[in-house]
Amino acid sequence: MTTMTTGSDTLTRDALAVLQPGFTGTTAPDWLLRRIGEGLASVGLFGRNIVTGPQVAELTAQLRAERDDVLVAIDEEGGDVTRIEVRTGSSFPGNLALGAVDDLDLTREVARELGRRLAECGVNLNWAPSADVNSNPDNPIIGVRAFGADTDLVARHTAAYIEGLQSAGVAACTKHFPGHGDTNVDSHHAMPRIDVDLDTLHARELVPFRAAIAAGSKSVMSAHILLPALDPARPATLSPRILTGLLRDELGYDGLIVSDAVEMQAIAGTVGIERGSVLAIAAGADALCVGGGLCDEGTVLRLRDALVAAVRDGELAEERLADAAARVRALAAWAQRARGDRTGPGAAVQEGTAPGTGSGGDIGLVAARRAARVTVAPSWRPMRSAPYVATFTPVMNIAVSSETPWSIGAELAALLPGTEGGSYGADSTAADVLAAAGERRVVAVVRDEHRHPWMAAALDALLAARPDTAVVEMGVPRAAPRGALHIATHGAARVCGRAAAEAITRV
Repeated sequence: MTTMTTGSDTLTRDALAVLQPGFTGTTAPDWLLRRIGEGLASVGLFGRNIVTGPQVAELTAQLRAERDDVLVAIDEEGGDVTRIEVRTGSSFPGNLALGAVDDLDLTREVARELGRRLAECGVNLNWAPSADVNSNPDNPIIGVRAFGADTDLVARHTAAYIEGLQSAGVAACTKHFPGHGDTNVDSHHAMPRIDVDLDTLHARELVPFRAAIAAGSKSVMSAHILLPALDPARPATLSPRILTGLLRDELGYDGLIVSDAVEMQAIAGTVGIERGSVLAIAAGADALCVGGGLCDEGTVLRLRDALVAAVRDGELAEERLADAAARVRALAAWAQRARGDRTGPGAAVQEGTAPGTGSGGDIGLVAARRAARVTVAPSWRPMRSAPYVATFTPVMNIAVSSETPWSIGAELAALLPGTEGGSYGADSTAADVLAAAGERRVVAVVRDEHRHPWMAAALDALLAARPDTAVVEMGVPRAAPRGALHIATHGAARVCGRAAAEAITRV
Protein backbone atom coordinates (compact mmCIF):
# COMPACT_ATOMS: atom_id res chain seq x y z
CA MET A 1 0.00 0.00 0.00
CA THR A 2 1.46 3.37 -0.99
CA THR A 3 2.21 5.90 1.70
CA MET A 4 2.64 8.89 -0.60
CA THR A 5 -0.01 11.62 -0.58
CA THR A 6 -2.22 11.70 -3.64
CA GLY A 7 -2.83 15.44 -3.69
CA SER A 8 -2.92 17.66 -6.72
CA ASP A 9 0.61 19.05 -6.43
CA THR A 10 2.37 19.63 -9.73
CA LEU A 11 4.98 16.92 -9.28
CA THR A 12 2.46 14.19 -8.60
CA ARG A 13 0.24 15.32 -11.45
CA ASP A 14 3.18 15.29 -13.85
CA ALA A 15 4.17 11.80 -12.72
CA LEU A 16 0.63 10.56 -13.40
CA ALA A 17 0.47 12.39 -16.73
CA VAL A 18 3.34 10.40 -18.25
CA LEU A 19 1.71 7.01 -17.59
CA GLN A 20 -0.42 5.17 -20.18
CA PRO A 21 -1.93 2.35 -18.10
CA GLY A 22 -4.39 -0.38 -18.95
CA PHE A 23 -7.11 -1.86 -16.74
CA THR A 24 -9.42 -4.84 -16.57
CA GLY A 25 -13.12 -4.84 -17.39
CA THR A 26 -15.40 -3.36 -20.03
CA THR A 27 -16.27 -0.31 -17.94
CA ALA A 28 -13.83 2.03 -16.23
CA PRO A 29 -13.06 1.02 -12.64
CA ASP A 30 -13.42 3.62 -9.91
CA TRP A 31 -9.70 3.75 -9.26
CA LEU A 32 -8.98 4.69 -12.88
CA LEU A 33 -11.55 7.49 -12.90
CA ARG A 34 -10.14 8.77 -9.62
CA ARG A 35 -6.58 8.85 -11.00
CA ILE A 36 -7.77 10.63 -14.17
CA GLY A 37 -9.23 13.28 -11.89
CA GLU A 38 -5.84 13.55 -10.17
CA GLY A 39 -3.87 14.07 -13.38
CA LEU A 40 -3.66 10.81 -15.33
CA ALA A 41 -3.80 11.96 -18.97
CA SER A 42 -3.83 8.69 -20.94
CA VAL A 43 -5.46 5.26 -20.82
CA GLY A 44 -4.69 2.18 -22.90
CA LEU A 45 -7.37 -0.20 -24.19
CA PHE A 46 -6.70 -3.89 -24.83
CA GLY A 47 -8.77 -6.77 -26.16
CA ARG A 48 -10.02 -7.58 -22.67
CA ASN A 49 -11.78 -4.19 -22.56
CA ILE A 50 -13.71 -4.61 -25.81
CA VAL A 51 -16.99 -6.35 -26.68
CA THR A 52 -18.95 -4.16 -29.12
CA GLY A 53 -18.70 -0.76 -30.71
CA PRO A 54 -21.39 0.85 -28.53
CA GLN A 55 -19.76 -0.60 -25.42
CA VAL A 56 -16.37 0.91 -26.34
CA ALA A 57 -18.05 4.25 -27.10
CA GLU A 58 -19.74 4.21 -23.69
CA LEU A 59 -16.43 3.34 -22.04
CA THR A 60 -14.54 6.19 -23.68
CA ALA A 61 -17.40 8.60 -22.88
CA GLN A 62 -17.13 7.47 -19.25
CA LEU A 63 -13.42 8.33 -19.28
CA ARG A 64 -14.03 11.71 -20.88
CA ALA A 65 -16.65 12.57 -18.30
CA GLU A 66 -13.68 12.80 -15.91
CA ARG A 67 -11.34 14.55 -18.33
CA ASP A 68 -12.50 15.67 -21.75
CA ASP A 69 -9.03 15.65 -23.31
CA VAL A 70 -7.90 12.23 -22.05
CA LEU A 71 -5.88 10.25 -24.58
CA VAL A 72 -7.41 6.84 -25.23
CA ALA A 73 -4.79 4.62 -26.85
CA ILE A 74 -4.96 1.20 -28.46
CA ASP A 75 -2.62 -1.22 -30.24
CA GLU A 76 -4.63 -1.55 -33.45
CA GLU A 77 -2.28 -2.34 -36.32
CA GLY A 78 -4.92 -4.21 -38.29
CA GLY A 79 -3.99 -7.55 -39.77
CA ASP A 80 -2.64 -10.03 -37.24
CA VAL A 81 -2.53 -7.48 -34.40
CA THR A 82 -6.03 -6.31 -33.58
CA ARG A 83 -7.62 -5.33 -30.30
CA ILE A 84 -10.81 -3.72 -31.54
CA GLU A 85 -11.72 -6.95 -33.41
CA VAL A 86 -9.89 -9.37 -31.18
CA ARG A 87 -12.71 -11.94 -31.17
CA THR A 88 -13.51 -11.92 -34.88
CA GLY A 89 -10.29 -11.11 -36.72
CA SER A 90 -9.55 -7.82 -38.42
CA SER A 91 -11.52 -6.16 -41.19
CA PHE A 92 -8.20 -4.79 -42.49
CA PRO A 93 -5.15 -6.58 -43.82
CA GLY A 94 -1.89 -5.77 -42.07
CA ASN A 95 1.20 -3.97 -43.24
CA LEU A 96 2.79 -6.81 -45.22
CA ALA A 97 -0.33 -7.14 -47.38
CA LEU A 98 -0.35 -3.39 -48.04
CA GLY A 99 3.33 -3.48 -48.89
CA ALA A 100 2.74 -6.40 -51.28
CA VAL A 101 0.16 -4.33 -53.18
CA ASP A 102 2.43 -1.26 -53.05
CA ASP A 103 -0.29 1.28 -53.74
CA LEU A 104 0.21 4.33 -51.54
CA ASP A 105 -3.33 5.57 -52.09
CA LEU A 106 -4.66 2.20 -50.91
CA THR A 107 -2.48 2.24 -47.79
CA ARG A 108 -3.60 5.78 -47.04
CA GLU A 109 -7.27 4.88 -47.51
CA VAL A 110 -7.04 1.72 -45.36
CA ALA A 111 -5.42 3.71 -42.55
CA ARG A 112 -7.99 6.49 -42.89
CA GLU A 113 -10.89 4.03 -42.63
CA LEU A 114 -9.31 2.23 -39.68
CA GLY A 115 -8.79 5.61 -38.01
CA ARG A 116 -12.38 6.63 -38.71
CA ARG A 117 -13.68 3.51 -37.00
CA LEU A 118 -11.41 4.04 -34.02
CA ALA A 119 -12.56 7.65 -33.73
CA GLU A 120 -16.19 6.49 -33.80
CA CYS A 121 -15.43 4.49 -30.68
CA GLY A 122 -13.66 7.40 -28.99
CA VAL A 123 -10.08 6.18 -29.49
CA ASN A 124 -7.65 8.97 -30.42
CA LEU A 125 -4.15 7.45 -30.19
CA ASN A 126 -3.12 4.33 -32.09
CA TRP A 127 0.15 2.57 -31.20
CA ALA A 128 0.78 2.03 -34.92
CA PRO A 129 2.16 1.77 -37.56
CA SER A 130 5.18 -0.51 -37.40
CA ALA A 131 7.96 1.15 -39.40
CA ASP A 132 10.35 -1.77 -38.92
CA VAL A 133 12.19 -3.12 -41.95
CA ASN A 134 11.81 -6.91 -41.73
CA SER A 135 15.39 -7.55 -42.81
CA ASN A 136 15.69 -10.75 -40.76
CA PRO A 137 13.21 -13.31 -42.17
CA ASP A 138 13.47 -15.34 -38.95
CA ASN A 139 12.28 -12.41 -36.84
CA PRO A 140 9.80 -13.87 -34.33
CA ILE A 141 8.00 -10.63 -33.44
CA ILE A 142 7.76 -8.42 -36.56
CA GLY A 143 7.16 -10.50 -39.72
CA VAL A 144 3.83 -9.59 -41.32
CA ARG A 145 3.62 -6.50 -39.08
CA ALA A 146 6.21 -4.83 -41.34
CA PHE A 147 5.39 -3.42 -44.77
CA GLY A 148 8.25 -5.53 -46.07
CA ALA A 149 12.02 -6.02 -46.22
CA ASP A 150 12.74 -3.18 -48.66
CA THR A 151 13.72 0.03 -46.89
CA ASP A 152 12.27 2.48 -49.38
CA LEU A 153 8.97 0.60 -49.64
CA VAL A 154 8.63 0.56 -45.84
CA ALA A 155 9.41 4.29 -45.67
CA ARG A 156 6.85 5.41 -48.23
CA HIS A 157 4.06 3.21 -46.83
CA THR A 158 4.84 4.31 -43.28
CA ALA A 159 4.33 7.91 -44.35
CA ALA A 160 1.12 7.12 -46.25
CA TYR A 161 -0.29 5.20 -43.27
CA ILE A 162 0.43 8.10 -40.90
CA GLU A 163 -1.22 10.57 -43.26
CA GLY A 164 -4.34 8.42 -43.57
CA LEU A 165 -4.67 7.64 -39.87
CA GLN A 166 -4.15 11.20 -38.69
CA SER A 167 -6.55 12.60 -41.28
CA ALA A 168 -9.23 10.75 -39.30
CA GLY A 169 -8.24 12.59 -36.11
CA VAL A 170 -6.34 9.67 -34.57
CA ALA A 171 -2.71 10.23 -33.61
CA ALA A 172 -0.18 7.78 -35.04
CA CYS A 173 2.56 6.23 -32.89
CA THR A 174 5.30 5.01 -35.24
CA LYS A 175 7.23 2.06 -33.85
CA HIS A 176 9.60 0.44 -32.85
CA PHE A 177 12.39 3.06 -32.85
CA PRO A 178 15.16 2.73 -33.92
CA GLY A 179 14.01 -0.45 -35.72
CA HIS A 180 13.10 -3.97 -34.55
CA GLY A 181 13.33 -5.75 -37.90
CA ASP A 182 16.79 -7.32 -37.61
CA THR A 183 16.17 -9.20 -34.36
CA ASN A 184 15.81 -12.90 -33.65
CA VAL A 185 14.57 -12.42 -30.06
CA ASP A 186 11.15 -11.25 -28.91
CA SER A 187 11.61 -8.33 -26.46
CA HIS A 188 8.48 -9.50 -24.63
CA HIS A 189 10.68 -12.36 -23.37
CA ALA A 190 14.30 -11.14 -23.41
CA MET A 191 16.61 -8.36 -24.60
CA PRO A 192 17.19 -8.39 -28.37
CA ARG A 193 20.60 -7.24 -29.61
CA ILE A 194 21.26 -5.78 -33.06
CA ASP A 195 24.91 -5.83 -34.09
CA VAL A 196 24.90 -3.50 -37.07
CA ASP A 197 27.19 -0.58 -37.76
CA LEU A 198 26.02 3.01 -37.86
CA ASP A 199 26.12 3.18 -41.67
CA THR A 200 23.71 0.22 -41.91
CA LEU A 201 21.47 1.68 -39.24
CA HIS A 202 21.19 5.00 -41.07
CA ALA A 203 20.75 3.42 -44.50
CA ARG A 204 18.17 0.85 -43.41
CA GLU A 205 16.46 1.08 -40.01
CA LEU A 206 16.26 4.87 -39.70
CA VAL A 207 14.98 5.69 -43.19
CA PRO A 208 11.30 4.86 -42.39
CA PHE A 209 11.49 6.88 -39.18
CA ARG A 210 12.81 9.88 -41.08
CA ALA A 211 9.83 9.48 -43.41
CA ALA A 212 7.49 9.24 -40.41
CA ILE A 213 8.87 12.45 -38.94
CA ALA A 214 8.49 14.22 -42.29
CA ALA A 215 4.89 12.95 -42.48
CA GLY A 216 4.14 14.52 -39.09
CA SER A 217 3.78 11.42 -36.89
CA LYS A 218 2.37 12.70 -33.60
CA SER A 219 4.25 10.11 -31.55
CA VAL A 220 7.04 7.55 -31.83
CA MET A 221 7.39 4.37 -29.75
CA SER A 222 10.81 3.22 -28.57
CA ALA A 223 12.00 -0.38 -28.71
CA HIS A 224 13.58 -2.39 -25.92
CA ILE A 225 16.53 -3.38 -28.09
CA LEU A 226 20.28 -3.10 -27.53
CA LEU A 227 22.33 -1.48 -30.31
CA PRO A 228 25.99 -1.53 -29.24
CA ALA A 229 26.97 0.78 -32.12
CA LEU A 230 24.92 3.51 -30.39
CA ASP A 231 24.86 2.48 -26.74
CA PRO A 232 26.57 -0.73 -25.56
CA ALA A 233 25.02 -0.54 -22.08
CA ARG A 234 21.37 0.48 -22.36
CA PRO A 235 18.50 -0.53 -24.64
CA ALA A 236 16.93 2.19 -26.77
CA THR A 237 14.08 2.89 -24.34
CA LEU A 238 16.57 3.68 -21.56
CA SER A 239 19.27 5.34 -23.65
CA PRO A 240 19.77 9.15 -23.68
CA ARG A 241 22.10 8.66 -26.65
CA ILE A 242 19.30 7.07 -28.69
CA LEU A 243 16.15 8.90 -27.55
CA THR A 244 17.61 12.37 -27.04
CA GLY A 245 20.84 12.32 -29.02
CA LEU A 246 19.57 10.45 -32.09
CA LEU A 247 15.80 10.89 -32.22
CA ARG A 248 15.50 14.42 -30.81
CA ASP A 249 18.76 16.11 -31.77
CA GLU A 250 19.96 14.31 -34.89
CA LEU A 251 16.62 13.45 -36.53
CA GLY A 252 14.90 16.60 -35.26
CA TYR A 253 11.81 14.90 -33.85
CA ASP A 254 9.75 17.15 -31.55
CA GLY A 255 6.65 15.04 -30.88
CA LEU A 256 5.73 12.60 -28.12
CA ILE A 257 8.07 9.68 -27.40
CA VAL A 258 6.24 6.67 -25.95
CA SER A 259 8.01 3.66 -24.48
CA ASP A 260 7.03 0.15 -25.45
CA ALA A 261 5.40 -1.67 -22.53
CA VAL A 262 7.64 -1.41 -19.47
CA GLU A 263 6.48 -4.78 -18.13
CA MET A 264 8.08 -6.59 -21.07
CA GLN A 265 10.94 -8.79 -19.88
CA ALA A 266 13.60 -6.76 -21.66
CA ILE A 267 12.89 -4.10 -19.00
CA ALA A 268 11.08 -5.90 -16.17
CA GLY A 269 13.54 -8.79 -16.18
CA THR A 270 16.63 -6.56 -16.15
CA VAL A 271 16.30 -3.25 -14.30
CA GLY A 272 12.67 -3.69 -13.16
CA ILE A 273 9.66 -1.57 -14.07
CA GLU A 274 10.14 1.17 -11.46
CA ARG A 275 13.81 1.74 -12.23
CA GLY A 276 13.13 1.27 -15.94
CA SER A 277 10.40 3.93 -15.87
CA VAL A 278 12.70 6.47 -14.24
CA LEU A 279 15.53 5.73 -16.66
CA ALA A 280 13.19 5.95 -19.66
CA ILE A 281 11.88 9.40 -18.73
CA ALA A 282 15.42 10.58 -17.93
CA ALA A 283 16.59 9.28 -21.32
CA GLY A 284 13.97 11.32 -23.17
CA ALA A 285 10.76 9.26 -23.22
CA ASP A 286 7.62 11.26 -22.48
CA ALA A 287 5.05 8.54 -21.84
CA LEU A 288 5.26 5.03 -20.41
CA CYS A 289 3.08 2.29 -21.82
CA VAL A 290 2.04 -0.24 -19.17
CA GLY A 291 -0.99 -2.44 -18.87
CA GLY A 292 -0.80 -5.29 -21.34
CA GLY A 293 0.04 -7.52 -18.39
CA LEU A 294 0.19 -5.31 -15.30
CA CYS A 295 -3.13 -3.49 -15.26
CA ASP A 296 -4.00 -2.65 -11.66
CA GLU A 297 -4.03 0.46 -9.53
CA GLY A 298 -1.05 -0.75 -7.53
CA THR A 299 1.17 -0.71 -10.63
CA VAL A 300 0.12 2.85 -11.48
CA LEU A 301 0.89 4.01 -7.95
CA ARG A 302 4.25 2.20 -7.90
CA LEU A 303 5.35 3.92 -11.10
CA ARG A 304 3.99 7.31 -10.04
CA ASP A 305 5.77 7.09 -6.71
CA ALA A 306 9.02 5.91 -8.32
CA LEU A 307 9.05 8.97 -10.58
CA VAL A 308 8.24 11.38 -7.75
CA ALA A 309 10.92 9.82 -5.52
CA ALA A 310 13.49 10.02 -8.33
CA VAL A 311 12.84 13.75 -8.69
CA ARG A 312 13.08 14.33 -4.94
CA ASP A 313 16.30 12.27 -4.75
CA GLY A 314 17.85 14.24 -7.61
CA GLU A 315 18.05 11.23 -9.95
CA LEU A 316 15.46 12.64 -12.38
CA ALA A 317 15.40 16.33 -13.23
CA GLU A 318 12.06 17.91 -12.36
CA GLU A 319 12.27 19.90 -15.60
CA ARG A 320 12.58 16.68 -17.62
CA LEU A 321 9.46 15.21 -16.00
CA ALA A 322 7.57 18.48 -16.52
CA ASP A 323 8.64 18.58 -20.18
CA ALA A 324 7.45 14.99 -20.68
CA ALA A 325 4.07 15.74 -19.07
CA ALA A 326 3.71 18.88 -21.20
CA ARG A 327 4.24 16.84 -24.38
CA VAL A 328 1.53 14.39 -23.31
CA ARG A 329 -0.88 17.24 -22.67
CA ALA A 330 0.02 18.85 -25.99
CA LEU A 331 -0.91 15.68 -27.87
CA ALA A 332 -4.12 15.43 -25.84
CA ALA A 333 -4.98 18.98 -26.88
CA TRP A 334 -4.32 18.14 -30.55
CA ALA A 335 -6.56 15.08 -30.33
CA GLN A 336 -9.30 17.11 -28.65
CA ARG A 337 -9.14 19.71 -31.42
CA ALA A 338 -9.18 16.95 -34.05
CA ARG A 339 -12.49 15.71 -32.65
CA GLY A 340 -13.82 19.16 -33.41
CA ASP A 341 -17.57 19.48 -33.44
CA ARG A 342 -18.30 15.80 -34.01
CA THR A 343 -21.12 14.19 -32.09
CA GLY A 344 -20.26 12.01 -29.12
CA PRO A 345 -17.87 9.10 -29.64
CA GLY A 346 -19.57 6.10 -31.15
CA ALA A 347 -22.54 7.93 -32.60
CA ALA A 348 -22.06 6.22 -35.96
CA VAL A 349 -21.53 2.73 -34.53
CA GLN A 350 -24.63 0.59 -34.90
CA GLU A 351 -25.95 -1.32 -31.92
CA GLY A 352 -24.90 -4.95 -31.87
CA THR A 353 -22.07 -4.68 -34.38
CA ALA A 354 -18.45 -5.32 -33.61
CA PRO A 355 -16.09 -2.38 -33.93
CA GLY A 356 -14.61 -2.31 -37.41
CA THR A 357 -17.68 -3.73 -39.18
CA GLY A 358 -19.46 -0.40 -39.65
CA SER A 359 -20.67 1.32 -42.77
CA GLY A 360 -17.35 2.64 -44.05
CA GLY A 361 -17.15 0.38 -47.11
CA ASP A 362 -15.11 -2.71 -47.84
CA ILE A 363 -11.70 -1.12 -48.38
CA GLY A 364 -10.10 -3.74 -46.13
CA LEU A 365 -11.49 -6.61 -48.20
CA VAL A 366 -10.53 -4.84 -51.42
CA ALA A 367 -6.97 -4.54 -50.12
CA ALA A 368 -6.86 -8.18 -48.99
CA ARG A 369 -8.02 -9.38 -52.40
CA ARG A 370 -5.36 -7.32 -54.12
CA ALA A 371 -2.68 -8.63 -51.77
CA ALA A 372 -3.43 -12.32 -52.39
CA ARG A 373 -0.87 -13.96 -54.70
CA VAL A 374 -2.26 -17.05 -56.42
CA THR A 375 -0.07 -19.65 -58.16
CA VAL A 376 -1.90 -22.38 -60.09
CA ALA A 377 -0.09 -25.57 -61.09
CA PRO A 378 -1.12 -27.43 -64.30
CA SER A 379 -2.37 -30.29 -62.09
CA TRP A 380 -4.94 -28.14 -60.28
CA ARG A 381 -8.55 -29.27 -60.54
CA PRO A 382 -11.26 -26.77 -59.55
CA MET A 383 -12.60 -27.37 -56.04
CA ARG A 384 -16.39 -27.57 -56.15
CA SER A 385 -17.16 -29.75 -53.12
CA ALA A 386 -16.44 -29.24 -49.43
CA PRO A 387 -12.77 -29.86 -48.55
CA TYR A 388 -10.97 -30.54 -45.29
CA VAL A 389 -9.01 -27.54 -43.97
CA ALA A 390 -5.88 -28.50 -42.03
CA THR A 391 -4.51 -25.48 -40.15
CA PHE A 392 -0.92 -25.82 -38.95
CA THR A 393 -0.82 -23.58 -35.89
CA PRO A 394 2.49 -22.28 -34.50
CA VAL A 395 2.88 -20.68 -31.07
CA MET A 396 1.90 -17.05 -31.51
CA ASN A 397 4.05 -14.16 -30.29
CA ILE A 398 2.51 -12.06 -27.52
CA ALA A 399 1.62 -9.17 -29.84
CA VAL A 400 -0.89 -11.47 -31.57
CA SER A 401 -3.74 -12.37 -29.24
CA SER A 402 -4.44 -16.07 -28.84
CA GLU A 403 -8.14 -15.12 -28.77
CA THR A 404 -8.13 -13.93 -32.36
CA PRO A 405 -9.36 -16.58 -34.82
CA TRP A 406 -7.50 -17.12 -38.08
CA SER A 407 -7.26 -19.53 -41.01
CA ILE A 408 -9.87 -19.87 -43.76
CA GLY A 409 -12.22 -22.61 -42.54
CA ALA A 410 -15.19 -20.41 -41.66
CA GLU A 411 -14.80 -18.29 -44.78
CA LEU A 412 -14.52 -21.35 -47.02
CA ALA A 413 -17.51 -23.04 -45.36
CA ALA A 414 -19.62 -20.01 -46.31
CA LEU A 415 -18.76 -20.67 -49.97
CA LEU A 416 -18.55 -24.48 -49.88
CA PRO A 417 -21.06 -25.65 -47.24
CA GLY A 418 -19.93 -28.73 -45.37
CA THR A 419 -16.29 -27.65 -45.18
CA GLU A 420 -14.69 -28.92 -41.98
CA GLY A 421 -11.22 -28.79 -40.53
CA GLY A 422 -8.85 -29.14 -37.63
CA SER A 423 -5.85 -27.48 -36.02
CA TYR A 424 -2.45 -29.20 -35.96
CA GLY A 425 0.60 -28.39 -33.85
CA ALA A 426 4.24 -29.37 -33.61
CA ASP A 427 3.43 -32.92 -32.52
CA SER A 428 1.07 -33.56 -35.47
CA THR A 429 1.88 -35.44 -38.66
CA ALA A 430 0.56 -35.64 -42.19
CA ALA A 431 -0.94 -38.99 -41.25
CA ASP A 432 -3.14 -37.24 -38.69
CA VAL A 433 -4.43 -34.89 -41.37
CA LEU A 434 -5.06 -37.67 -43.89
CA ALA A 435 -6.95 -39.76 -41.34
CA ALA A 436 -9.24 -36.82 -40.54
CA ALA A 437 -9.70 -35.76 -44.17
CA GLY A 438 -10.69 -39.18 -45.51
CA GLU A 439 -11.56 -38.90 -49.18
CA ARG A 440 -12.03 -35.15 -49.09
CA ARG A 441 -9.52 -32.87 -50.75
CA VAL A 442 -7.24 -30.98 -48.42
CA VAL A 443 -6.52 -27.29 -47.97
CA ALA A 444 -3.37 -26.87 -45.89
CA VAL A 445 -3.06 -23.52 -44.10
CA VAL A 446 0.38 -22.56 -42.80
CA ARG A 447 1.79 -19.50 -41.09
CA ASP A 448 5.50 -18.64 -41.46
CA GLU A 449 6.33 -22.13 -42.69
CA HIS A 450 9.98 -21.12 -43.18
CA ARG A 451 10.40 -20.53 -39.42
CA HIS A 452 8.93 -23.88 -38.32
CA PRO A 453 10.71 -27.06 -39.47
CA TRP A 454 7.93 -29.27 -38.09
CA MET A 455 5.41 -27.42 -40.24
CA ALA A 456 7.51 -27.74 -43.39
CA ALA A 457 8.05 -31.46 -42.75
CA ALA A 458 4.32 -32.13 -42.24
CA LEU A 459 3.49 -30.19 -45.40
CA ASP A 460 6.14 -32.11 -47.40
CA ALA A 461 4.60 -35.43 -46.36
CA LEU A 462 1.08 -34.21 -47.01
CA LEU A 463 1.91 -33.02 -50.54
CA ALA A 464 3.66 -36.31 -51.29
CA ALA A 465 0.50 -38.20 -50.35
CA ARG A 466 -1.98 -35.71 -51.78
CA PRO A 467 -0.41 -33.67 -54.62
CA ASP A 468 -3.80 -32.06 -55.34
CA THR A 469 -3.65 -30.20 -51.98
CA ALA A 470 -4.14 -26.42 -51.94
CA VAL A 471 -1.65 -24.54 -49.75
CA VAL A 472 -2.46 -21.18 -48.14
CA GLU A 473 0.46 -19.30 -46.55
CA MET A 474 -0.88 -16.69 -44.10
CA GLY A 475 2.47 -15.52 -42.77
CA VAL A 476 5.58 -14.23 -44.50
CA PRO A 477 5.86 -16.17 -47.79
CA ARG A 478 9.47 -17.34 -48.02
CA ALA A 479 9.25 -20.84 -49.48
CA ALA A 480 8.63 -21.29 -53.20
CA PRO A 481 4.96 -21.81 -54.07
CA ARG A 482 3.98 -25.46 -53.88
CA GLY A 483 0.88 -27.55 -53.98
CA ALA A 484 -1.55 -27.76 -56.87
CA LEU A 485 -2.74 -24.31 -55.81
CA HIS A 486 -0.74 -21.89 -53.68
CA ILE A 487 -2.10 -18.67 -52.17
CA ALA A 488 0.04 -16.19 -50.25
CA THR A 489 -2.23 -13.85 -48.30
CA HIS A 490 0.55 -11.83 -46.59
CA GLY A 491 -1.25 -11.96 -43.26
CA ALA A 492 -3.88 -13.78 -41.23
CA ALA A 493 -6.58 -11.12 -40.88
CA ARG A 494 -10.18 -12.27 -41.32
CA VAL A 495 -10.38 -10.47 -44.66
CA CYS A 496 -7.21 -12.25 -45.82
CA GLY A 497 -8.93 -15.57 -45.06
CA ARG A 498 -11.93 -14.49 -47.06
CA ALA A 499 -9.76 -13.44 -50.01
CA ALA A 500 -8.06 -16.85 -49.98
CA ALA A 501 -11.39 -18.71 -49.76
CA GLU A 502 -12.72 -16.75 -52.73
CA ALA A 503 -9.61 -17.58 -54.75
CA ILE A 504 -9.92 -21.31 -53.99
CA THR A 505 -13.48 -21.43 -55.27
CA ARG A 506 -12.79 -19.17 -58.26
CA VAL A 507 -9.84 -20.88 -59.99
